[in-house]
Amino acid sequence: MEKVHAAVTAHLDQVSGLVQALSSELRRGIGPAADSLVAFVHAVDWTEPWLMCLMAFHAILLLTAVASRRKANLQLFLLFLAYSGVYLAEKINSYMVEHWKSIARRNYFDRAGVFISVVWSGPLIFISMVIVVSSLITLCRLMVKWKRAELRHRAQLARDKQD
Repeated sequence: MEKVHAAVTAHLDQVSGLVQALSSELRRGIGPAADSLVAFVHAVDWTEPWLMCLMAFHAILLLTAVASRRKANLQLFLLFLAYSGVYLAEKINSYMVEHWKSIARRNYFDRAGVFISVVWSGPLIFISMVIVVSSLITLCRLMVKWKRAELRHRAQLARDKQD
């Protein structure tokens, strides 16, 4: 019995060490990421007209997606629109690398496409996730409604058979 107790204790000590190592890695990993995010937010001039229009576009698209959650065709169109925008992000970035002076005061666009990914693709992916989750919730409700109707129909058939 003592051997089992010693083995369990050794195993718990090992797991505890792994959890502590993982938590210290996570704390170290989240800190620099948060610092980079804060630096990014401060580096961008959010008062530029084109950025304000872009943020307004994303807000309107999100509000439209939420408001039209019961309209499947419109939801599908918005999902297609969002995914098309993500697909075209590379081409948009390539164009903006060359022509940034006509729109922005500073060159935010790099060859890797980090900026366009954060301000264009990121919100579109988030909106797409909202649409997909909304569609899944609607689908679950529809399945419950259908199953209830099926059970009512079976009960009605059973009652009719008894009569």
